[in-house]
Amino acid sequence: MISPIDAMLWGVLPYVVLVVFVGGTVWRYRYDKFGWTSRSSQLHESRLLRVGSPLFHYGLLLVVGGHVLGLLVPKALTELFGTEANYHVVSLLVGTLAGCGALAGLAVLLWRRLRTTAVRRATSRGDQLTHVLLVAVISLGLWTTVVDNGVRGPYDYRETIGPWFRDIFLLHPHPELMAGAPLDYRLHALLALALFALWPFSRLVHAFSAPVHYLFRPYVVYRSRSGDRVGTRREPRGWQRL
Repeated sequence: MISPIDAMLWGVLPYVVLVVFVGGTVWRYRYDKFGWTSRSSQLHESRLLRVGSPLFHYGLLLVVGGHVLGLLVPKALTELFGTEANYHVVSLLVGTLAGCGALAGLAVLLWRRLRTTAVRRATSRGDQLTHVLLVAVISLGLWTTVVDNGVRGPYDYRETIGPWFRDIFLLHPHPELMAGAPLDYRLHALLALALFALWPFSRLVHAFSAPVHYLFRPYVVYRSRSGDRVGTRREPRGWQRL
């Protein structure tokens, strides 16, 4: 028998956060388009930014990819590509490297924000709360990867947390699956829910404006001022071979 608190945390709260996340994002896009930005501070300091930003973003991208593989892909499908032991070894190694990279990049960015006066003055209360949640979520996620999957032995979250996560989107929640997970996994999930609830109201919304369309846009054609020829190269003198 599941307790009322667990039923609220793992059966009701995810839907509340989902409504806030989607509704808040739509509201922010419609009524605060000028605030829909990362508020870049590259002009104030670029040396540490060139180190911390790629390290944080690429590390976080690998972390998100690992979560997609572990939570959205059923266990029966991942077992087609190897044994359970191999899966846990790969998840331990890649997850540890990705988590350390994201956490190290975030540490560089926070140090840059503290030591650069102009960047520090541009930091809002919402930014501070976002930074705290990011550090807590990444640190606790790294803890679960290293301790639960490494030191204490592999914990197969594909049998509990993965089905719980997928069943939420299937509108058939099973909170008892998450209620039986280790404490650090539950704390990690709660902090992640808090981060997603804050997401639409912070500068994290710039993640939805990544210039992915630049990879697929057509070539830009440059024409001369006269408009008689394409490009900027001057036509050679003399006869041209047909």
